[in-house]
Amino acid sequence: MIENNNYKSGFISIIGRPNVGKSTLLNTMMGEKLSIVSDKPQTTRNRIQCILTLDHGQAVFLDTPGIHKPKHQLGQRMNKYALETLREVDLIFFVVSADSAKPGPGDNLIRQFLQEAKTPVVLIINKKDLAAKDADFTQIALDYGHDLNLLQTFVISAYDYEDVKNLVDFTFEQLPFGPQYYPDDMVIDHPERFLAAELIREKVLFLTKEEIPHSVAVEVESMKEKEDIIVIDATVYVDRESQKGIIIGAGGSMLKNIGSLARKDLESLLGNKVYLNLWAKTKRDWRDNEGFLRQLGYRKG
Repeated sequence: MIENNNYKSGFISIIGRPNVGKSTLLNTMMGEKLSIVSDKPQTTRNRIQCILTLDHGQAVFLDTPGIHKPKHQLGQRMNKYALETLREVDLIFFVVSADSAKPGPGDNLIRQFLQEAKTPVVLIINKKDLAAKDADFTQIALDYGHDLNLLQTFVISAYDYEDVKNLVDFTFEQLPFGPQYYPDDMVIDHPERFLAAELIREKVLFLTKEEIPHSVAVEVESMKEKEDIIVIDATVYVDRESQKGIIIGAGGSMLKNIGSLARKDLESLLGNKVYLNLWAKTKRDWRDNEGFLRQLGYRKG
């Protein structure tokens, strides 16, 4: 740790229902793509720490899986990852969507845990551009924020730099004085293999739309630098043979498209040319397979 008497630092948990824009908000705050973005719920599966280091402080954001009713071991772990962060942080960002009329069961489940936590909560009403023209943001804030240890409310679009900058400025104002926990050049606490697998999975979700639900996983088996190129071997897992056919596509067309899109993001991430080898395999009921979940890095908690 680097000590500085005038330095501010702390940890912020980002929590909310699936698909309210938590990962998009995180990416905008960080100024680069570090968390998978999709229009499908339950996209983030693991807890990701992203580190924003400025001259005057360091904020460590914990991007959590969306709270939801679990249907398998993977879902149970996703909820556990999200909830345990509430006990570890200085601030909680409770992200809700401006196009939701009232808090739903998922919001109320989150509110229940927030009420028990003593950590200050910042309510973030996201997707203001999707709200009805007559939307009453004051009422939305009352509906979601009552009975919480609410510090402040922000109405934003996670894609709007100025909106997000105001939120970041406020965050650093609230953080306590403390040490610099991570080096200046460290922006995420996960290895490159994890990020590579997430980027590939994002392209699967994007290209297959509703054909492939969240029964898809990606494992990067090797990353080797050879001269001026990085060779990546990765496997896309699904739990039904019919889904494997969709992933591969006619004459391998879908797998080729997934690889082409993923390679562009991987080259941006790694700062080098990438050669990506992709395979598709069926692993039945993998989301309830203890050994396979460990293999993919989903800790039991």
